[in-house]
Amino acid sequence: MNDTSTPTRFGSGNAVRRVEDMNLLTGAGVFADDVSVPNQASMVILRSPHAHARIAAIDVAAAKMLPGVIAVITGADLVAAGLQPLPQSADFRRADGSPTAAPPQHALAVEAVRYVGEAVAAVIAESVAAARDAAEAIDIDYEPLPMVVSMTDAVAAGAPLVWPDATGNIAVEMRHGDASKAEAAFDRAAHRVKLELTNQRVVACPIEPRATLASFDREGGRITLTVSCQTPTGLRDELCTVLGLAPEMMRVVVGDVGGGFGMKTSLYAEDVVAAYATRMLGRPVKWTAERTEEFLAASHGRDLESIAELALDAGGRILALRVDSNANLGAYATPAGVVIQLLIGPWVSTSLYDIDTIDVRIRGVLTNTTPTGPYRGAGRPEAIYIIERLLDAASRQTGIDRVLLRRRNMIPPSKLPYTNPMGKTYDSGDFAGVMDKGLALAQWNAYEERRAASKARGRIRGRGMATFIEWTGADVFTERVTVTVNADGMIDIFSATQAMGQGLATTFAQLAVDVFQVPIERIRILQGDTDRGTGFGSAGSRSLFVGGSAVQVAAERTIDASRKLAASELEAADGDIAYAEGVFRISGTDRVIGLFDLAARQKEKRIILDSTSSVADATWPNGCHICEVEIDPATGDVALDGYWSVNDVGRVVNPLIVVGQLEGGAVQGIGQALCEQFVYDRQSGQALTASFQDYAIPHADLTSAFTMTMDESSPCRNNALGVKGVGELGTIGATPAVVSAVLDALAASGLGAAADKLQMPFTSEKVWRALQAADSGQP
Repeated sequence: MNDTSTPTRFGSGNAVRRVEDMNLLTGAGVFADDVSVPNQASMVILRSPHAHARIAAIDVAAAKMLPGVIAVITGADLVAAGLQPLPQSADFRRADGSPTAAPPQHALAVEAVRYVGEAVAAVIAESVAAARDAAEAIDIDYEPLPMVVSMTDAVAAGAPLVWPDATGNIAVEMRHGDASKAEAAFDRAAHRVKLELTNQRVVACPIEPRATLASFDREGGRITLTVSCQTPTGLRDELCTVLGLAPEMMRVVVGDVGGGFGMKTSLYAEDVVAAYATRMLGRPVKWTAERTEEFLAASHGRDLESIAELALDAGGRILALRVDSNANLGAYATPAGVVIQLLIGPWVSTSLYDIDTIDVRIRGVLTNTTPTGPYRGAGRPEAIYIIERLLDAASRQTGIDRVLLRRRNMIPPSKLPYTNPMGKTYDSGDFAGVMDKGLALAQWNAYEERRAASKARGRIRGRGMATFIEWTGADVFTERVTVTVNADGMIDIFSATQAMGQGLATTFAQLAVDVFQVPIERIRILQGDTDRGTGFGSAGSRSLFVGGSAVQVAAERTIDASRKLAASELEAADGDIAYAEGVFRISGTDRVIGLFDLAARQKEKRIILDSTSSVADATWPNGCHICEVEIDPATGDVALDGYWSVNDVGRVVNPLIVVGQLEGGAVQGIGQALCEQFVYDRQSGQALTASFQDYAIPHADLTSAFTMTMDESSPCRNNALGVKGVGELGTIGATPAVVSAVLDALAASGLGAAADKLQMPFTSEKVWRALQAADSGQP
């Protein structure tokens, strides 16, 4: 492409190829581990082999004597230096009104370890090999303590306590809705449906493991952290709190990020230790995670066990929803781990159904496991899975067709804007209309022909669906953007949102093209430097509707400010100056000045504008996902034979990128449905799935069955772009749709209602055993 390209071809609404891909595909991307600096030392973390143990003594003398070793750091060293524990949830309480009860989480364990993989000591050496040798030479006297890794075991009477103040291992509890009103609704219900449901623990598995390079400027006393992270400003601020530094004494730099999925939103122990070590030693310190470390020590997702109930009248109208859940927080109550399950998930508990009565209770349970935190969807997939499973069970129990049952309970457009029982307001959508489009796309009425064809091949076919809504925004609706128009013909736009594979550089550039009307090659999107700008970052599918809106507003404000400069140069009134395709013109004349020529005439040879803007509220994307599976009865293998979705994402800026996000999200949701589960041994507390030899992630060939479509008929009313968040939508819809299809096949194969007792993941072994039970007549 060159400057003769037509700007409108590359503006919003066009399927522009991602501008960032050339660097990534040719190996020119710069990830955190790619950055090295002179005189850097290497850090290795020694981790706990025990799920729970008292640290009786640590002897580091032998380790310090080994060649190449620079320093050995323990938790006691960090405490002596005045470092604070990592941030912990403080906004929630227990049932009796007392504060959250959970142990402090130090960057390196102090007095006790509480899960396998917890960081205990750090070795700084001239090389990774030397640091590993020294870590093996550290002698730690552990006194094993009783432990518990299962939530069932943790809340049982007499269970070992992770923290003495957390009676019954309940760290925190929250209840939503009206319990007495819900009870009355169940009393008068014609139908009551009850399920025990598990959203199993999963691991994010980004292609790029975490890495941190900490450097110290002796003259300025500042620390620079180069890291793989979704939220650079949040990491900076939390790290400064732990270290006792003012924010201006810390700079966080992020380059390319090879996936985050929520796992890279938190401050981690390794970041703290590296920052402390570089200041202590006065030289750079680098740490890169090995994959097993990521399995053991990076935050995990989901892990929710629920008893869910639905009350319906004789016609299938939902009278009330009741959910009683235990959420596994792991060994420590992280802020995100608590808020996701106790608050964010319940926000969508009624989904797009007109349910005005709920009783939702969630208890945050401590166990001797890795702390849980954000994972793509963060609470919403769990809540949507619950309501969709209940609706399918209700359909089987009442005999009301599952499509009709959903339609009968959907919020009609006439009720929008609609405020759900959690006080959240849906601004736009046509939920039944989206479902109808999904049914047509999937040729729902021709299913029996496909089922017969599967039977002829010796396969068992099942179909499932999910109609659902999603909340996006992370409840942070303000973003700052800096625009710089340079004399060399480039426009730099800095945003504190953070790319991690979503194609933000392309999408933001397209929005800038809409305003500046210059070729997309003239737009340069910059991110990942807290010295250049601060903001929330990227999480909760907020990047486009908050960050993109801010880019558009900043671009418009830059044109307005530049118009005044052009008026001065052309000696005309501001109102007489028109702008089009990079040129300011006095209306009705041939007197013009180009945008970049105008920049060249400024004192600093540039036009710069800082802009802060906000959107009104969250967005509520929604969709209908339909899946058909074939099961091999001889092996239990489940294969996707069709996957169709219609997704209301509001206005679409780049169709290629949106479809990619939908497909990628769906694959992760399918992974939870069919194969992914992080497992601890209940007797020893050891992780049984700490590598890709044991933890099964889905493969790319799943996407061959995908037909992903977008519906733009209901633009969002809460932002000027009209867009809705899309990054997590596919994940939320895929899991219940695929599970619904598997259970449909099993129910029709003789299991009947017993199929509803089965829990994810639906591995081939589990499905095969279920089919064997059906053949033998066992429940």
